[in-house]
Amino acid sequence: MSVSRRGFLHTAPAAVFAPMLWPAAGDRRFAQARAGAPGTTGATFPTQPPELVREMVTVSHFNVMRVKELLARHSTLARAAWDWGFGDWEDALGAASHVGNREIAELLLANGARPTIFSAAMLGQLDVVKAFVAASPGIEGTPGPHGITLLKHATAGGAAAQAVVAYLTTLPAANKQPVSQPTSAEDFAELPGEYAYGSGTDERIVIAVSKTSLTFLRAGGTARDLTHVGDRVFYPAGAPRVQIRFRSSASGMTLTVHDPDVVVEARRS
Repeated sequence: MSVSRRGFLHTAPAAVFAPMLWPAAGDRRFAQARAGAPGTTGATFPTQPPELVREMVTVSHFNVMRVKELLARHSTLARAAWDWGFGDWEDALGAASHVGNREIAELLLANGARPTIFSAAMLGQLDVVKAFVAASPGIEGTPGPHGITLLKHATAGGAAAQAVVAYLTTLPAANKQPVSQPTSAEDFAELPGEYAYGSGTDERIVIAVSKTSLTFLRAGGTARDLTHVGDRVFYPAGAPRVQIRFRSSASGMTLTVHDPDVVVEARRS
């Protein structure tokens, strides 16, 4: 299995995902859902429990045994999809595909996952990839989950996908990425902190520093890497059309989220 990593989910060991996978032990509804116990209808019935969907997408990056367990309980989880933030949707097959996990990808497909150009690229299915491009010219430039390009999916497929890699290198759009600028040392020092946009304990945004970037986290959510496009304007992973803008004034540092209009305005506490 070939694995690459850029910030979030490119990919990470189970320990990194553990905090977002396993809620407090007292969360009875989640515990029942995991155990397959009766009486788990809950507020989302008849849709599948969001926690279960999120877990399926997460473990499809790296944990084949857990994937098998979940499929044995609910085979339709092979098509599970999760929004990691700002419309950065990823399904279970997309998770396996961008990290090059052939075993999990083939298992999901055998259980009804919907194949895509990204799964075909990782699996080395050259004729399928060519057919997609012929049917929809320019589709090779469509980004995958977290903004990962089609060429990177093929590269994750290793030796079995080398013919796809060679083909995609002839198509410049297959590895096209949004324009970005380095995040300065000054921004790393001045922008982190907790920003409030309401009085609720969950109405908080935490800007923190990872190894290579700033991250955006709303309480209860998932941290998203931020890519700098210039003048303290950033976009979150997988959502280049969203803008997160920082401004300093006499009253302090503020951030605004534009998607495309202003969605949130928050001030650092």
